Amino acid sequence: MKPTVLLAETRTPDGARLTLHEHDGSFCIRLDGQDLMHSVTSASEILLGELAAEPLAAHPAGRVLIGGLGLGYTLKAVLAKAGPKAAVEVGELMSEVVEWNRTHMAALNGKLLADPRVQVRLGDVVTTIARARPASYDAILLDVDNGPIPMVRAGNVRLYGPTGLATLKSRLRPGGRLAIWSAAPDHTFEARLRAAGFTAKAVPARLFATAKRSAYVIYVGDKPA
Repeated sequence: MKPTVLLAETRTPDGARLTLHEHDGSFCIRLDGQDLMHSVTSASEILLGELAAEPLAAHPAGRVLIGGLGLGYTLKAVLAKAGPKAAVEVGELMSEVVEWNRTHMAALNGKLLADPRVQVRLGDVVTTIARARPASYDAILLDVDNGPIPMVRAGNVRLYGPTGLATLKSRLRPGGRLAIWSAAPDHTFEARLRAAGFTAKAVPARLFATAKRSAYVIYVGDKPA
């Protein structure tokens, strides 16, 4: 059996240990030893990108913001549906994660960062959203943490409260879409999404494509046209 290799490590702003591992061609990012994302179980990240990119069919030059690069699967799904004139911004807090994609995981999805449609914005995606002009995006995707209940960084909860959702809605164009990855169902958050003025639905997401049961949830909120 091939060993699991530690490729790189760093610390999050909250002091947690973030590590990148490789095993027999698959990659995993762990937080304090706990799996955070894995290339073998990427179906939900792909679904997140596919759902969020649906409005781009009517907007070939649409603008998208992805909160969280991860292993690049969500970016891959968005680029597959986005037109040649689309603009896809990727907000990533950890510069090391971007570097890991470009080096250790270049053959996985890292080469997508060189796509001319892609722009990486290093820093807190909360700040990126706050500084964006109203009606800037056709779609905003958030996979910055464990979902509405943060795991990596406590401050991420700001995105999912009434004020955060109001800001997100204002940054979307009419008919725009907000898509949020969640590690578990959160009915309170779904109600909050509707209260913020979104047409909301919860989409079950599988751990991997052939799984019989759904493990995660993608919350989709559409801004009225």
